[in-house]
Parts: sequence; structure tokens; C-alpha cells
Amino acid sequence: MPKPAPRPTGIKAPRGAMVFEIHWSDGVVHRIPHKILRGYCPCASCQGHRGGVRFVESDRLEIREIEPVGNYALSLTFDDGHSSGLYSFDHLRTLGELHGEFGDRLPQVHPTLNR
Repeated sequence: MPKPAPRPTGIKAPRGAMVFEIHWSDGVVHRIPHKILRGYCPCASCQGHRGGVRFVESDRLEIREIEPVGNYALSLTFDDGHSSGLYSFDHLRTLGELHGEFGDRLPQVHPTLNR
């Protein structure tokens, strides 16, 4: 039987901080800068209707609200009011792993992520 995918067990995004911290059921912790989260927003207004999620620069990065969406995603609202991106747990896990590997160079190394 396949092992279930890790699920978030805790999230921290304090007001004024620019890092989103997510704890996973397998014990992994990712600290993802808001710049990376906002830049790789998966919504259609940021990405259009093409394949992949490309990095889009933004200067409004503070997260104002985090809402769960079913058992598969989070909705993030940024301080510019942008809230149409649903961040699936898979997408968040990928961003956390890639940021862990490439740090703030992630947008230069991977300007587009496969969906």
C-alpha cells in the first residue's frame, strides 16, 4: 500500500513577518518567503491558462489571511487583496523543497514550475 502524502500539521505566518512556516505530518518543516509564495501564485490571473507556474514579481507580499480549502489546499490573501490562488498541499510542498534546495535563487533557477 502506498504511503499517504504528507499533510500540513501546523502553519505560522505572523503579521509583519515575511516567511511562511509549514510543518508537515512527516516531521519536515519548510520556511517559505512570502516573495516565493506570491511569485509562484497558481491562479489564472497570475498564470493565464498555459502550462506550468511561472514566477511573477510582486512588491505586496505580506499575508493577511490563511483559509483552509477542503482537505487539499490553502487560500492565501496578500496585503494587496490578491486572494484567488489556491495553494494545494502538493504545490506548497514543492515550493518548500525547492526553496530548501535553491534558497532565494529559486526564481532564477526555476522561472517556471511544472504543474
